[in-house]
Amino acid sequence: MQLSRNSDDLQRVGSGVAGLDDILLGGWPSNHLYLLEGPPGTGKTTIALQFLLEGAARGERVLYVTLSESKRELESVAKSHDLNLESVDILEYSPTEESLNPANEYSALHPAEVEFQDTMQTILQKIEEVRPARLAFDSFSEIRLLARDSLRYRRQVLALKHYFLNRSCTVLMLDEPSSHTQDLNLRSIAHGVLSLERMPRDYGMERRRLRVAKLRGSSFREGFHDYNILRGGVQAYPRLVANEHHADWKPQLAKSTQPSLDSLWGGGLLFGTSTLITGPAGTGKSTIVSAYAKAAADRGERVALFNFDENVSTLLTRSAQLGLPLEQHIESGLIHLRHFDPAEVSPGEFTAELRNEVEDRNVRIVAIDTINGFVNAMAGEHRLLLQMHEMNTYLNQKGVLSFLVLSQTGFIGPETPSDMDLSYLADNTLLLRYFEAEGEVRKAISVVKMRVGNHEKTIRELRFTSDGFYVGEPLRAFSGVLTGLPTYTGSSLGLDGAMNEQLSK
Repeated sequence: MQLSRNSDDLQRVGSGVAGLDDILLGGWPSNHLYLLEGPPGTGKTTIALQFLLEGAARGERVLYVTLSESKRELESVAKSHDLNLESVDILEYSPTEESLNPANEYSALHPAEVEFQDTMQTILQKIEEVRPARLAFDSFSEIRLLARDSLRYRRQVLALKHYFLNRSCTVLMLDEPSSHTQDLNLRSIAHGVLSLERMPRDYGMERRRLRVAKLRGSSFREGFHDYNILRGGVQAYPRLVANEHHADWKPQLAKSTQPSLDSLWGGGLLFGTSTLITGPAGTGKSTIVSAYAKAAADRGERVALFNFDENVSTLLTRSAQLGLPLEQHIESGLIHLRHFDPAEVSPGEFTAELRNEVEDRNVRIVAIDTINGFVNAMAGEHRLLLQMHEMNTYLNQKGVLSFLVLSQTGFIGPETPSDMDLSYLADNTLLLRYFEAEGEVRKAISVVKMRVGNHEKTIRELRFTSDGFYVGEPLRAFSGVLTGLPTYTGSSLGLDGAMNEQLSK
């Protein structure tokens, strides 16, 4: 089902987080009470501040009620994100130093009985004074503790819900879940629930993701969505749904800088298709991508190269040595070369960058080099396959030519089977191999799959020189080249002699 911004009659308010507004298909329905739940460190306070500041920027009165943090701590959080809280009313209600004195403890009544009433009365008085259009309540775990039992707590939350319904106020309740039963109490009462998670990894930064668990009377983007806490606030990355993205484009062939390479594809690769380039390390996979990138930039088309493994300077130096200089096109902006650290990027962040290149910069060619590095940024292989399927479908529907570079294990001999089979995702597959002949390590190239158009069925030698690279004649005098251990069945001229004889013809 294709989703778009909600067309219902509900008035909506922005969340202050652009990606979250996209997930909510327009923002929070106004004048309701919402639960924002998650463990410490998931960004609840930051999201609440962004929500209030978005309202303040629209001239609304906003109020932050803090029961767990001091005003100074709240201002410190805002300062770390370059956020100014001058337009935000803040009510700090927390125990004072006098509460440490045993003489001030209650004897006739349980302390919670008195503190609960005092707390709620102070909060309601401040609300009547400010009359905010937006309110953040941090945190409801304090109210839960003061209420002492779940029945009283539930009744108090229900009373607050009805109280705000008559005051044109949109409320965010921040909470740290402590038990299953208590979570259900607050979740069942709230109009909507936004859950935040942090997922530690064995190495690298933690992955954070959010999920709209509930939103009454309104559609939203279901599932988990990655997000980051950066300087300036929280950035959310909506999950990519390929079926929501379509574009009109005309079928057209993309050519590389080498006609001999294009001839393997019957003249070139079709825009709107994906190409898997696979083979052992060092066989020239990245160089072939560079040949298509440079040719596209020479035509004035934009290219995005996403590198997960190789150092950028190494890639540029090697490309220049093979007659494929990219620096000029990078400086002009036609080629965007971005290196990602797999330990420091989430799948959602990468997808957001890719969408930005396609939708904002109108790139025609996208390359991911390598998929091996990309999978290390994922939490699991099954998620990789789903992610790659959505990305491929999205790029195809946008008329983008995409390259997926997969490095296989081993150098000479049969390849080690890989648990990561991406061949069914790609429209085209280019296979590179090492093979041994006459005491030298050679390279072979062959197109093994092409869904649209006719391609060559031959296996050819791939050679690299200081002037570039070229695809040689078919290796007809060999059998078993793709195994890495070929058998020579030709004349006594040997490989070079046979190659020169073929070239002379």
